[in-house]
Amino acid sequence: MANRLKDKVAIITGGVSGIGLGIAECYIREGAKVVLTARKSIDKGKEAVDRFGADKALFVQQDVSQESDWEKVIKAAQDKFGKIDIVVNNAGVPPVNVPIDQLKIEDWNRIIAVNLTGTFLGIKHGMLAMKQTGGGSIINISSIEAFVGVPTGSPYNASKGGVRAMTKAAALDATTGDYHIRVNSVHPGFIDTPILPRESVKQLASITPMKHIGKPKDIGELCIYLGSEESEFATGSEFVVDGGFIAQ
Repeated sequence: MANRLKDKVAIITGGVSGIGLGIAECYIREGAKVVLTARKSIDKGKEAVDRFGADKALFVQQDVSQESDWEKVIKAAQDKFGKIDIVVNNAGVPPVNVPIDQLKIEDWNRIIAVNLTGTFLGIKHGMLAMKQTGGGSIINISSIEAFVGVPTGSPYNASKGGVRAMTKAAALDATTGDYHIRVNSVHPGFIDTPILPRESVKQLASITPMKHIGKPKDIGELCIYLGSEESEFATGSEFVVDGGFIAQ
């Protein structure tokens, strides 16, 4: 199947590597135009645009925790492609892996700023843009750590749990306001990305019921559904893609 996202324009934060790039690859395959953002990976952004084609892709440097950067990205997307149909709030930072009683406030603030505040700003500015053109879909990439606690992961758990709950409230705001905007969350399990230590892959696969970890494409395929009109009755929902991990 192809062209499930034909003529749609999607902003994908953290879109030049890992899960974000996997989503972008799936979106391009299905006919979408993509605006990819990242805070530091400028070279990877340029590489992605060269690969996908400047007529289909745009890269904008962005710190998702800064409202002015969101305003810049929205304007760049509208100037280039004329509208915004989908926002995928994917950008995030990993936990620092220390117990909560030893956690520095600076690390807490950084993780909450990117993972939670960044998603809030993506929802806010995505909604404002989509209301101008009659609706769309907002997809928030959370984590299975929105459901289960992890030792030494308190700020990450808090940020991803916050995304899960905020998604539901935002979905209801959109329906109450008759915005024709869907808001859903996606909860990946262990996914093979550059931030996953190579020495951990075998062990993480062994504790996953399906006995292997996921690929970025596994998240991208679900995001096609959520970005397309196929999901027109799905909002405020949680979509877990974890090989059965939290079913245990």
